[in-house]
Amino acid sequence: MAAPGRRDAAADVLDRAREAVAEQGLENVEFAVADVHALDFSDDSFDVVHAHQVLQHVGDPVLALREMRRVCRPGGVVAARDSDYAVMTWFPEVPGLSEWQELYRRVARANGGEPDAGRRLVSWARAAGFDDIRATAAAWCFATVDERAWWSGLWADRTTASVYARLAVDGGHTREETLTTLAEAWREWGRRDDAWFMVPHGEVLLRA
Repeated sequence: MAAPGRRDAAADVLDRAREAVAEQGLENVEFAVADVHALDFSDDSFDVVHAHQVLQHVGDPVLALREMRRVCRPGGVVAARDSDYAVMTWFPEVPGLSEWQELYRRVARANGGEPDAGRRLVSWARAAGFDDIRATAAAWCFATVDERAWWSGLWADRTTASVYARLAVDGGHTREETLTTLAEAWREWGRRDDAWFMVPHGEVLLRA
């Protein structure tokens, strides 16, 4: 089996990943920066090529899957998993979260992504030339005190201080004041004892 590796376009993210790996005492993991549309690996380099929550963000997911197939040895596995923002659901109906959902999907598409990627993975895989496709689905559920605090805090921060926030404002999709209001909606949801959030995912296992 080829040496495990991961390629990402953001070097600062990889610094954090290296820290996490070091904390676990792992020594057989390598990280590097690359473009999934043009991977700088030789053909047939890996037994397994996996993209987790990646294809929703790229400009050409079909090309990305073709590249993943190219670097996977014949008979190996290409795998992808992506969420589907349109069918995320939650309770209670805190004012602002539906607006957040609509805004996020609009900004993601304006930036060349597809936030409802989960439902499209089979179609993308077929377009990329795969014919041995196993499709499944899964879900994340955030309902405990710690889960709610983490999930709501994550999105409150992303809504006001992230690349997404900058794209939302600079692209004319919203104003900073609105983002602040939406972030507070996330915090309000996270404070509710009866809060529950579900994130559905599409999944595919593909034979190269």
